[in-house]
Amino acid sequence: MPVEVILPKVDMDMTEGTIAKWHVKDGDAVRTGTLLFEIETGKAAMEIEAPCDGVIRDISAGEGAVVPVGRAVAFIYRDGEIALEPGVAPSVRPEKPIPPASGHIPATPLARRLARQGGISLDKITGSGPRGRIAAADIQATLAKPQQAVTDDFEVMPVDGMRRAIAQRLTLSKQTVPHFYLSLRCDLTRLTDCRDRLNAQAPRDANNLAAWKLSINDFIIKALALALQQVPDANVTWAEDGIRRYRVSDVAVAVAVEGGLFTPVVKSAETKSLSRISLEMKDLAARARGRKLLPEEYRGGATTISNLGMFGIEQFTAIINPPHATILAVGAGTQDFLPVNGLPALRSRMACTLSCDHRAVDGAVGARLLAAFRDFIEEPALMLA
Repeated sequence: MPVEVILPKVDMDMTEGTIAKWHVKDGDAVRTGTLLFEIETGKAAMEIEAPCDGVIRDISAGEGAVVPVGRAVAFIYRDGEIALEPGVAPSVRPEKPIPPASGHIPATPLARRLARQGGISLDKITGSGPRGRIAAADIQATLAKPQQAVTDDFEVMPVDGMRRAIAQRLTLSKQTVPHFYLSLRCDLTRLTDCRDRLNAQAPRDANNLAAWKLSINDFIIKALALALQQVPDANVTWAEDGIRRYRVSDVAVAVAVEGGLFTPVVKSAETKSLSRISLEMKDLAARARGRKLLPEEYRGGATTISNLGMFGIEQFTAIINPPHATILAVGAGTQDFLPVNGLPALRSRMACTLSCDHRAVDGAVGARLLAAFRDFIEEPALMLA
């Protein structure tokens, strides 16, 4: 029997994908691992490889086609397997070919990304590639031309797959997840002192470059991971088969990218040093912005951190990212006078708001988690014990 080439499920929320480009044509010989085609999802462009050696036949979804997950888009015939007639495999009749999506404009993934970044509509570009496909060079040439001023009071920005996925996911969360919120402020005095001393003592290479540069966010990731270990009833997610409680603390961190955000996950963060968390987070954030994360790198965990302190936001609440049961919204440090030994002392404090899914996390559990988190932030030496 020929081997089906299906559109795989590369993300937990994926139900369909768009065929962006075929790298082979009907009748081509392929080997295991040969790049067959590219798909675009709401989060990334993925390359699909051949699962075996053979000859590719019966391609039923052309470039631009929107294909349901699990649908066969081609077949690979191995040695000794011969199609009975063009377009028909032995004992397997392909479904009706999937036409390109209505209104779909053929363009490479890089061209689409450049168009989004430059605010250019693809329907105004003449492609120079095969069959009018828009290439990156076409977008760059358009960007280099003087742009005509917009005379209307507004312009309609096209919504890409990522923006649509975010809209659907968070609308569903707000409508179906019973949120409640807990807030407190953490004294950053000891943490900032500890961070400054660790950064000053970081090893340096031959070019005098430090091995690490810890941020406040690195401490926040570690503190939340350790707090989840202290309060395991908060290290959970809600599922139809029951509440799932996790043994390790996988902490997702919101990273803003062009047109949306990703939430890469720091796996088993409670076991990692601050310097390792820092280096890992820098790598994940850089690849998130380049849309090069693997699906397993933004899956999993029971909680998310959303930090807007770098934008000067002092306090906010965040929408839970399902299936997570909590999300911690972190604001900027602000200066306050607090009584210390009976005298007013100027202290830097950070407002934190924990959003909880009341189906899985009760108020007392959320409060214990936030209190444990504050203990680690206010005494960072506990993270090193």
